[in-house]
Amino acid sequence: MPTEVILPKVDMDMESGTISVWHVANGETVAQGDPLFDIETDKAAMEVESPASGTLHHVIAQVGDTVPIGRTVAWIFEDGEAVPDRQPKVAKAEEAPKKSITGPAAKTTSESATEVYTQKTRATPAARKLAHASGLSLADITGSGPRNRVQSTDVRALMRAESSMQPAPVHVSWDSKSTPLNMVKSGSGSAVPRLLIHGLGADASAWALLEKDLAAKGPVLRLELPCHGKSPLQIVDNFPHLAANVRATFDTLGIEQAHLVGHSLGAALALALVDTRPRSIKTLTLISPAGLGPQINGDILAGITRATTAASLGPWLRQMVGDPDLITENYAKAAMMARKDPAQRSAQTQMQQAVFPDNTQSFDLTAALHRVTAPTRIIFGKKDQVIPWSHAFQAPGHVSLNLFDNLGHMPQYEDPQAVLALL
Repeated sequence: MPTEVILPKVDMDMESGTISVWHVANGETVAQGDPLFDIETDKAAMEVESPASGTLHHVIAQVGDTVPIGRTVAWIFEDGEAVPDRQPKVAKAEEAPKKSITGPAAKTTSESATEVYTQKTRATPAARKLAHASGLSLADITGSGPRNRVQSTDVRALMRAESSMQPAPVHVSWDSKSTPLNMVKSGSGSAVPRLLIHGLGADASAWALLEKDLAAKGPVLRLELPCHGKSPLQIVDNFPHLAANVRATFDTLGIEQAHLVGHSLGAALALALVDTRPRSIKTLTLISPAGLGPQINGDILAGITRATTAASLGPWLRQMVGDPDLITENYAKAAMMARKDPAQRSAQTQMQQAVFPDNTQSFDLTAALHRVTAPTRIIFGKKDQVIPWSHAFQAPGHVSLNLFDNLGHMPQYEDPQAVLALL
């Protein structure tokens, strides 16, 4: 007989829960105790572990569905067990199916052994197993479950952040020449590629929340600025010097045209590129662009580039977004992990001072914006504390303006779906 997967009661006052994600797709195999799906209530978000090993079939509760407690959401069939075309009979929510077992992670309101304590850190068995296998300390992970319990999704989030934010290799010297910059490539096909340029203090992972969707449509090229990611450390004299380096790297790509997207300083560099390579740019998207006015919050930029710990980096990162809660402790730790090379931090500080001397945007690209003939869009958050969003009004009439009331300096991170819809 197949095992019914039911929506567990994870809160004493809980009457229903909303499916937020399925970790296993219909028709895929799963092992008992592995994360199966996540539910959300008005009080918590919770990971539910698989009650049995086998193959998941007949998923009847989709992402976004709100389901009463005790209601069947899917079935797990044992290996070799026949799977009928129609779903098995659903037990009523108030009945406890004989073979319905909720995973250990679902019993968070009890005082049972479903919470594993490791050096006073609460964690699910799956989270403990995953952290051990990955060489991560549970003490370094902030739990998102009730009573700050660490779930396997928290561990996987830190693993993804580490893998996509690998620190640059240690360099023994700086290169004052315009050496080709690192380019992270994904996607394929004959579509016009998208070239993405990040801002100061970031790297290719700044586009992580957009990359998968964009790569499904065609080639994606994520350029990393000098002194960032895996690009070489270089002495940057000024903005024109930096723009020349980006242009030299672009010229090595050998592509006829590109959809160009830039963020902050990267947007200014994108605008400088289209000004000198107008026939090579099919469309231009500027997110929180620099270069349209002298004002800039140098304190935030300096705070990020000089930070040596997650504790000192986090407060500055929270000023980069409209909702500070988006910057979790785990996010700050992962970001700091990518910045642990002191030579790279020093190089970025030098770049910041060269490009934004005395907390001033030393370059003006307003005229260049007026010269652009390619379809152009500017995206700004009205809660931007780094660059005044009113700089967008420097744009001529043929440039589209998209202003978001509740977003800060990083719209591509704060609301990636809204940004994707505009690309």
